[in-house]
Amino acid sequence: MNELKRAIDEAALIVVFTGAGISTESGVPDFRSPGGLWTKMAPIEFKDFLASPELRVEAWNRKFEIDKTMINAQPNKGHMAIAKLVDEGRVSHVITQNIDNLHQHSGVPPEQIIELHGNGTYAKCLSCGQRHELTDVKAMLEATGQAPECVSCGGIVKGATISFGQSMPEDEMMRAQEATLGCDLFIAIGSSLQVYPAAGFPILAKKNGALLVILNREPTPLDEIADLVIHDEIGPTLGAVAMLN
Repeated sequence: MNELKRAIDEAALIVVFTGAGISTESGVPDFRSPGGLWTKMAPIEFKDFLASPELRVEAWNRKFEIDKTMINAQPNKGHMAIAKLVDEGRVSHVITQNIDNLHQHSGVPPEQIIELHGNGTYAKCLSCGQRHELTDVKAMLEATGQAPECVSCGGIVKGATISFGQSMPEDEMMRAQEATLGCDLFIAIGSSLQVYPAAGFPILAKKNGALLVILNREPTPLDEIADLVIHDEIGPTLGAVAMLN
């Protein structure tokens, strides 16, 4: 922790990259890990979601069931420590694989958060892009038994997350690349660093000359190229480093 604190103190500009591990400490399930949802139930591919009204209904029913496990999740010390570093001007951007909105709830300004896999707290029309609130989507689903359609254009409404087989968001990927190339300290937190292309950003940072720090409870494939690796609990570690009360 002393080495991590020193690296933060000496850095000119920091980018933080977060994965599921930071949010599991808030009670948010990690779907990809052994024993997670996707090891028990095959995810619905994006192309199948588009092609089948029945699978769209199934996808929405799954989402609302999953959301019950996340509804009470609150930012933990890890989130709050990152928010403090952002507020102090040390961290320029938070690049996240998470869809739980906890970085926003912790106080990080939305414009400084880059969501590579989207956001699970609302829905969007795939045709016109209009935002739809989940309460409205659920009401439509329960009233008709059918997958909701956009009230503006009649298009397919989908949760604002990136599904299996769906293209990564171009704007967010570009912003993440620019932020990564602009930092001299890149801290990867709570990510297995196995899901690409997202896991390519720590590699890009390292190749560009930034110091690479990995904080994760378990080893990752990129530990061998990192300048500092900490295998420990995320919230307590970051809370101590950021000197949270």
